Amino acid sequence: MTTQLQNQIIQRTVLNNGITVLVTENPAADIVAARLFLRAGSCWESPQQAGLAHLFSSVITKGTQQLSSFEIGDRVESLGASLSTDAAADYFVLSLKTVTADMPSMLELAGQLLKSPTFPEMEVELERRLVLQGIRSQQEQPFSIAFDRLRHAMYRHHPYAMSALGTEATVSALTRKDIQEFHHKHFRPDNLVISFAGRITQSDANIMVEQVFGDWQAPKTPLPNLTLPELSPQPYPTVTPKQTQQSIVMLGYLAPSVHQQDYIALKLLSTYLGNGLSSRLFVELREKRGLAYDVSAFYPTRKDTAPFVVYMGTAPENTAIAIEGLQTEVDLLCSTKLSEAALQTAKNKLLGQYALGKQTNAQIAQVYGWYEVLDLGVDFDTRFQQEVAAVTTADAVEAACRYLTTPYISVVGPEAVVNNLATIPTS
Repeated sequence: MTTQLQNQIIQRTVLNNGITVLVTENPAADIVAARLFLRAGSCWESPQQAGLAHLFSSVITKGTQQLSSFEIGDRVESLGASLSTDAAADYFVLSLKTVTADMPSMLELAGQLLKSPTFPEMEVELERRLVLQGIRSQQEQPFSIAFDRLRHAMYRHHPYAMSALGTEATVSALTRKDIQEFHHKHFRPDNLVISFAGRITQSDANIMVEQVFGDWQAPKTPLPNLTLPELSPQPYPTVTPKQTQQSIVMLGYLAPSVHQQDYIALKLLSTYLGNGLSSRLFVELREKRGLAYDVSAFYPTRKDTAPFVVYMGTAPENTAIAIEGLQTEVDLLCSTKLSEAALQTAKNKLLGQYALGKQTNAQIAQVYGWYEVLDLGVDFDTRFQQEVAAVTTADAVEAACRYLTTPYISVVGPEAVVNNLATIPTS
């Protein structure tokens, strides 16, 4: 299937063993980037195995049946190429970038990693120690603490409640066998999306993938069915005493997934509130009132219910005022219609940043592969831009009234301050 997106043509092929191959030709430079996605992120962990996908992504590059960890690193470096892995909530991805002539060799290496990793026990233990260090480091960072408490309150038993790193208890209990079982369950050709961008044709890409993965056959068992718990919103405040130089205040709202109708309108509202030095929160709460060291908003794209978050770092004595200020600004989105000029500015900013995020081959391969693995299809690229342009001020108000009403609140700050916040204002 061929999809024309503005000045780009994306070719999509599904091979006999179920692998989906996407190719975006860009002959401007002699570079090819590839992203190999699998639906195997932290959403596929049990609560007792939180951190498994992250640990898995750290050790999958540490050895195959043919190569040691050192030999893998040496092969990549000898080609001047790059190879990395990551596990997000909704997917696992292996990233490659190299000159065109070396992509067959790099893809063959990627094939070994995906099909026959060995997960050496010593490497598992080393990576586990590094993950545990990362978890302990997060426990000392006020922002991380506040967001961790907020996630737990919002998502409870849902996988999105957990940090990708997991907890000290869950990571300490993970075994090499757990990692092997995760690989066996999720790493199969009919769960794989390979997205190429660069100086490569559809024909060459398909031939290359067939040579590396053609003998990889899907098992007869069906793909794992992801069943996520339903959320029952019960917003409440949490306060965490911590001897810090500033207080962190966060307000969180359960918001639509990327597949839901109000996703685009809320993306624009997040941009309006917290994106850049001209954003509403920055101007009103930092510039005019001098409340914030740092203030912003974020609304990540998720396959399931996403968090819409506004936050501020402020002087401890301003903690209560900061909560009130943040909540007032969010409440105004429902009670007061945005001006046409403000909405258009948010659209220009969002679309401009979106365009800048598709400049390199690596970014292009990432975006289209990501859309495919989220079950959006590559034509979401066009739909996204069209739907952003079509949002009206009335749409924005309706979305805000539907989702941004009563927040979950998380506050981290000095004990003398947060203990006096027994009554936190809520709408």
